[in-house]
Amino acid sequence: EVQLQASGGGLVQPGGSLRLSCAASGLTFSSYAMTWLRQAPGKELERVSGISDGGGSTSYADSVKGRFTISRDNAKNTLYLQMNNLKPEDTAVYYCAKATNWLVRGQGTLVTVSS
Repeated sequence: EVQLQASGGGLVQPGGSLRLSCAASGLTFSSYAMTWLRQAPGKELERVSGISDGGGSTSYADSVKGRFTISRDNAKNTLYLQMNNLKPEDTAVYYCAKATNWLVRGQGTLVTVSS
């Protein structure tokens, strides 16, 4: 069974930083491109960032480009999202998922950006 457990969320002031982690199990992690998704209250699920299986290729939504950095450690089966200069509009539940299957994404971690 594939399990993807995101962690590292919390309450942060605008301009602050957080680092999210996603622990993967039940899959050959290094074989899959991965993605970070988020869902704000009352809004649809949104793709935030993606990374290739080896980590050499990354992509970002325009809304987070230059502020967020995705990375992965295949030896630890872990995906990361470094989030800097956070804005109130970044408030959402963040999930990790395989790039080709968003349906399996675990419970997510809540990020709240507020003063």
